[in-house]
Amino acid sequence: MVWNDSKQMQIPQPIRESDGAGATDLGPRDVMRDMENPDMFVPPITDAGLIPNLKFSFSDAHMQLNRGGWSREITIRELPIAKTLAGVNMRLTPGGVRELHWHQQAEWSFMILGRARITAVDQNGRNFIADVGPGDLWYFPPGIPHSIQGLEEGCEFLLVFDDGSFSDLNTLSISDWFAHTPKEVLSANFGVPMSAFDQIPQGQVYIYQDQVPGTIESQQVPDPFGTVEPTFVYRLMAQPPLTTPGGSVRIVDSSNFPASRTVAAALVEIKPGAMREMHWHPNNDEWQYYLSGQGRMTVFAGNGAARTFNYRAGDVGYVPFAFGHYIQNTGTDSLWFLEMFKSDRFADVSLNQWMALTPKLLVQSNLNASPELMSALRATKWPVVKYPGIPPVIE
Repeated sequence: MVWNDSKQMQIPQPIRESDGAGATDLGPRDVMRDMENPDMFVPPITDAGLIPNLKFSFSDAHMQLNRGGWSREITIRELPIAKTLAGVNMRLTPGGVRELHWHQQAEWSFMILGRARITAVDQNGRNFIADVGPGDLWYFPPGIPHSIQGLEEGCEFLLVFDDGSFSDLNTLSISDWFAHTPKEVLSANFGVPMSAFDQIPQGQVYIYQDQVPGTIESQQVPDPFGTVEPTFVYRLMAQPPLTTPGGSVRIVDSSNFPASRTVAAALVEIKPGAMREMHWHPNNDEWQYYLSGQGRMTVFAGNGAARTFNYRAGDVGYVPFAFGHYIQNTGTDSLWFLEMFKSDRFADVSLNQWMALTPKLLVQSNLNASPELMSALRATKWPVVKYPGIPPVIE
């Protein structure tokens, strides 16, 4: 490190203290970026080989600004490795509306802050209306028309789609269809004069500003076909977490949220000094969204390849199918993030549990494992681990 008296900050240099590898960087550089990515700038000595980029920040994504809110997205365009899922971060003002629309892909969402009202109608003519708040989820199957509107305080949420090439700007919108349909066809379809369509939008509205809606009871539309079952909403924070010494995990998939048939997820808390244990997923790639705190993830790809990435709030991480990985909290506050999968069920394989449930002599001979290690193995899975005497990893 080089000390800069004028800025009173440490300027990182690509020199690894443990073995002295590297040299100073005296050329043009983005120092602030290097400071945000210390383990990419100076990789741990155990990193090796080539692994594709597994990180992209919503701060680097294009902002689509509208009266009524904004959106930004991360697809394979921004993160080419992420082929299974794409994400949209969206904000709606009080009364702001994500217009009536539908997708070819399923939509899974996590409410980050504020409250919104969502509506939908399924293929059987059953309608749905609900208010959602922080920590709530919703899921709309492919082709189901729906809308989202910010309530009194507005809202911000994450949308996840089960196709990495999805773009929210290419959605199927009611305004866009009206704008590209001859008025005589609209007249025939709805049984009203063509003049009834003189004021329709000339293109896709996408997000627009409206008044804050009244109570949910005042907006209910009587439906002779009933309401949607199973429900499109799940109250994740009402679910008791699986708590371990290092943090907590809430898992949601089709087993407890039956509507969610193509996206499974886990909300993970890692306390300071703790880590998401060494594991992998046997069902699909993992798409991550970091909600708060900061951490680092090392991914093991086989053939001696391993790479470490740094993450903070607003970042997206990705782990290809079956790659081993772990995530450490590198800050002083809890690290919260979402793990998401294109699957109907959440599944992970714990390295610790695998070893504990394998014949001991086989494990011991394979790793030349010490008696201390063998006696510490657990048959019960702990998704987040923390042990006495191991200090927090603070960058």
